[in-house]
Amino acid sequence: MTRHLYRGLLIAALLLAAGVARAHEIGTTQVRFVLHKDHTWTAEITTPPTPLLHRLQAAAGETLSGALDQDALREKLEAFRAAIARKVHVSFDGAASPVDVGVAWIGQPSDVNRPLAAVLLAKGPVPAHAREVTWQYDLVASTYAVVFSAQGHGGAETQWLEADATSPPLPVLTNVASATTVEIAAQYLRLGFRHIVPEGLDHILFVLGLFLLSTQWRPLLTQVTSFTVAHSVTLGLTMYGVVSLSPRVVEPLIALSIAYVAIENMMTSRLTAWRPAVVFGFGLLHGMGFAGVLRELALPRGEFLPALVSFNVGIELAQLSVIAAAFLAVAAWHRDKAWYRPRFVLPASAAIAATGLFWTVERIVA
Repeated sequence: MTRHLYRGLLIAALLLAAGVARAHEIGTTQVRFVLHKDHTWTAEITTPPTPLLHRLQAAAGETLSGALDQDALREKLEAFRAAIARKVHVSFDGAASPVDVGVAWIGQPSDVNRPLAAVLLAKGPVPAHAREVTWQYDLVASTYAVVFSAQGHGGAETQWLEADATSPPLPVLTNVASATTVEIAAQYLRLGFRHIVPEGLDHILFVLGLFLLSTQWRPLLTQVTSFTVAHSVTLGLTMYGVVSLSPRVVEPLIALSIAYVAIENMMTSRLTAWRPAVVFGFGLLHGMGFAGVLRELALPRGEFLPALVSFNVGIELAQLSVIAAAFLAVAAWHRDKAWYRPRFVLPASAAIAATGLFWTVERIVA
């Protein structure tokens, strides 16, 4: 047993080295890009200030700052205005536009559950007779939303970009058609899937913890059903404002739930009477975590329900994909062998437990 525990801890160390301990980043940066009638453009970039500052300092070879108050953050970010401007790329018909950037605001959003935010204001000219515009921002590490609109036109288009990807070209100063319900549903289904695979390693480890309990399908289906029902309930209730719990509480408890199911896997190989109920309780927490991400994604008001349902379906498809991949990779071929539990289940569960405990402490401290 000790040998397997050490092996699992080694796997956990490798997982931690991959840099997966942070909370979900999807949607924490948002951009509102507006084309104005006076042939200028502006872009409001809302983003967490401390990760932004650390990224700029690392690129400049400076020592990363510790905890700073809002005034100190603003002062340090102002010193990087030119560096930020070089990371904002706006092009009209393939030609780059001059960019000026300033720090418009740093503070606590009206929703106190959200982290401290900075609003950067980028601006520049629109060339005469320009037909198309593209956007690129090099200071974000994950999926983020860019809302394009034109002054005097009612339509707006939201594009989801991956890190430093360049947006598809959009027409300049023309009426942009709003996305259809089907397009919005497809968009949020992809975002729900991506929130788990590849960006939600904590949820992946929880699902794998459920998978590792037993080689039989009935225990797995019982747990997955309990988890799905629970997180679907709190996802909907939280998004409609019926229940609310701060991420400062939810995120450590999610990490602790990962450790719990993995530790129980090491203690038993059968479905206990209390396990489905415990998984259901943990599912309620995970649903609140999913809702926190959806708040950052700013669901379209006119298509709130289709986007919400599609996001949840994307989550389910991702979870089923994780289980299918794990089954096809190992269990399908080796689950009936005598060494399957001591050589695979126990070390993997130990690794997941160690990772979950590490995240629990890290998120409490953070």
